Amino acid sequence: MTFKNLSKNFYSSLIIVSLIFGLDRISKIYVIHLSNNALVSKIFSSKFLNIHLVWNEGIAFGLFSFDQNSMYNSLTVIILLVILIIFFMITKSSGFKRISLLMILGGALGNAFDRIFTKAVPDFIDFHIGEFHWFIFNVSDIFITLGVIFMIIIEITESKKNEKN
Repeated sequence: MTFKNLSKNFYSSLIIVSLIFGLDRISKIYVIHLSNNALVSKIFSSKFLNIHLVWNEGIAFGLFSFDQNSMYNSLTVIILLVILIIFFMITKSSGFKRISLLMILGGALGNAFDRIFTKAVPDFIDFHIGEFHWFIFNVSDIFITLGVIFMIIIEITESKKNEKN
């Protein structure tokens, strides 16, 4: 049953996840390349946006950064388990819920790739207003955040539909 749903939309799902993963990889490689050529981490600066390369060893937005390898490896294993859970949720979903989960999966795979192969995730998008800076993030974080927001909206609307019935 699970594999039937998987094969039904396999190619469209693979394209969505691959596009997100590819866009993330290209953006990270480009920013790292610019940073290496300029020999600085701050690549671009404007009134509201900076491109500033930082290496995140924690989870989303630099939270839970650890210096210890065992904690980092444990966190990576937990993230990989969450990715596996999301994959199985995708096989049981359809429509916009499926697309939202695919966005989360594509972003999570992009960041997991960096965690495994570089031991840190390159973040570089720094929105700010004056001296107030939001967390520095990357393209994967954008898709993960949008996917989670869409999932919350879906759950709220489905909950309201169930209350009416």
